[in-house]
Amino acid sequence: MAKIGVLALQGAVKEHIQQIETLGHDAVAVKTCDDLRGVDGLILPGGESTTIGKMLERNDMVEPIKTLAQQGVPMFGTCAGLILLAKNIKNSNPPHLGLMELEVERNSFGRQIDSFEVPLSIPSIGDEITAVFIRAPHIVSVGEHVEILATYEERIVLARDGQFLGCSFHPELTDDVRILEYFIGMVNEFIKVSR
Repeated sequence: MAKIGVLALQGAVKEHIQQIETLGHDAVAVKTCDDLRGVDGLILPGGESTTIGKMLERNDMVEPIKTLAQQGVPMFGTCAGLILLAKNIKNSNPPHLGLMELEVERNSFGRQIDSFEVPLSIPSIGDEITAVFIRAPHIVSVGEHVEILATYEERIVLARDGQFLGCSFHPELTDDVRILEYFIGMVNEFIKVSR
């Protein structure tokens, strides 16, 4: 059983925790550095990336999360979480964590009122996966080792950079757990190697 932390400073924390527990794993709400101890994976959920970034700094959590990354701990960012993980944010301030070799653009699918759902085919995960876009960013460009997993309207919306998974949309807001299962597969790979 994997122990997966969910950054619990803002956003769809409860939904992620419920899905992790539905799949039979241990979920931990991460609010402080102490909560990071012993996690096998970390999810950075949606919300407002600037606010979450400021809270990470205020709670002195940036360096501990980077240390986990250096140890190989898999991390999954959804929507704002993707922005937190990105090395570059188009037309914006410096990156928050700067762990994924990609550039993102905020709110590239419109405002809250423009939210929508579409079915996506993700070859390495499955077909007819409902993607919920809410003030979603998209991935503008990726480093040479980054694997593009899904696009929508020629924009990259799901990518993997080694131990990092970044997603423009909100898989936790549907009953479909296949993307989370994919991430837990990454976590299980890490557990095998590290123990």
